[in-house]
Amino acid sequence: MEELYEQNAKIVYYFIYSLCHDRELAEELTQETFFRAFQSLERYNGTCKLSSWLCQIAKHLYYQHLRRVNREVPTDLPDSETDIGRSAAAAYALDSEKSPERRAIAKLELLDVLKDMQRLPAQMREVMYLRITGDLSFKEIGDILGKSENWARVNFYRGKELLLKRRMQNES
Repeated sequence: MEELYEQNAKIVYYFIYSLCHDRELAEELTQETFFRAFQSLERYNGTCKLSSWLCQIAKHLYYQHLRRVNREVPTDLPDSETDIGRSAAAAYALDSEKSPERRAIAKLELLDVLKDMQRLPAQMREVMYLRITGDLSFKEIGDILGKSENWARVNFYRGKELLLKRRMQNES
């Protein structure tokens, strides 16, 4: 059981964090996810990766949390792939070894990309976060969101194109 937790806790945590952007809530829901998973481990049928199954549980717990606090549950799911956020995050990580000025500029660029991503449709945003921050494959993203691998790939691509288009318009 402990090995299962160690292998999958980060994936589940980052998945939930990509949905709620609240570290404490993500930690709480990650713990609850593993509690629920351990209670129903016999129902895991092996048709998907264990991490995908755990993220499904986490997603349902998050939606339950939203209903409890009377918030709207996101209904649209993303379809496409983008390297914008990944490259901005990578640039920030690489620049962390450089001067404070470069780190500040890289952080501002990353914040701009993340702000732009917030304006994407909820499902597209979710796909992009899972791909970029969770470093999940399109198949895993499709499994988590109950869609196909191709659907996740298309939504990621569309999200990337939309972000690029918006950034080009902002620079004009």
